[in-house]
Amino acid sequence: MNTKNTKKFEFKPQKLISYGIWLLIIILGFSTAQNASNVFQTRREIQAEKDKVAKMQAQNNELEKQLTESQSATFIEKQVRDRLGLVMPDEAIVVLPDEDTLRKLAPQSIAENDILPAPNWEKWEKLFF
Repeated sequence: MNTKNTKKFEFKPQKLISYGIWLLIIILGFSTAQNASNVFQTRREIQAEKDKVAKMQAQNNELEKQLTESQSATFIEKQVRDRLGLVMPDEAIVVLPDEDTLRKLAPQSIAENDILPAPNWEKWEKLFF
């Protein structure tokens, strides 16, 4: 006969229930972690969309401000003066020449070497040699 000490497999419902409970706890833990991750991701997306909406509202306000300015009489008068070259009866137009002509007419600047005094070593050299 077999003299070894062998344990016979015994079916214990308590062990099976405890394994089932642990398995259920692990599954619920993973599910909860995944749901929490989804909630945080959704919150980040919502915040990003809120930021976009705020930026677009600021842009919209700026465009509305530009629209009201462009419909004012002073803006229209300025555009007519600038684009068509019209002036009021008592005003005079001053036309400046192009940049090349202005550069030719401007006084020539003196180079820095001519303005700065000679260094001391050059003065000593001139004195003794």
